[in-house]
Amino acid sequence: MSHTSNLERLSAVIESRKIKNGGDPDQSYVARLFHKGPDAVLKKIGEEATEVVMAAKDLERQHDEAHLKAFVGEMADLWFHAMVALAHYDLSYEDVVNELARREGLSGLEEKALRKAVAREQEQK
Repeated sequence: MSHTSNLERLSAVIESRKIKNGGDPDQSYVARLFHKGPDAVLKKIGEEATEVVMAAKDLERQHDEAHLKAFVGEMADLWFHAMVALAHYDLSYEDVVNELARREGLSGLEEKALRKAVAREQEQK
């Protein structure tokens, strides 16, 4: 089974939990997040990102199987909540993958400079 098909299935489940698609906040954690609105979804991303950092720090102190597993678990939580946020904005993991593909071959410094130039252009409009 491919990783892509796992992400496709997860995306479909997340999409099905939207209130407009019949998601029930009393029956589904994701539907409850959608029901609470974008602030709740974005708050979860902040919480999960903090937990990833803490797990990474623990892993740096003690590099063993338990800490590796905890780090991966926290990263999975972060990715999951990022996918919920993407769905809120009618986007999916594919949009992120496409953006990463667009950046392929650019150095990080070049890509950052390009984003700054685009932002300056938009400010001048």
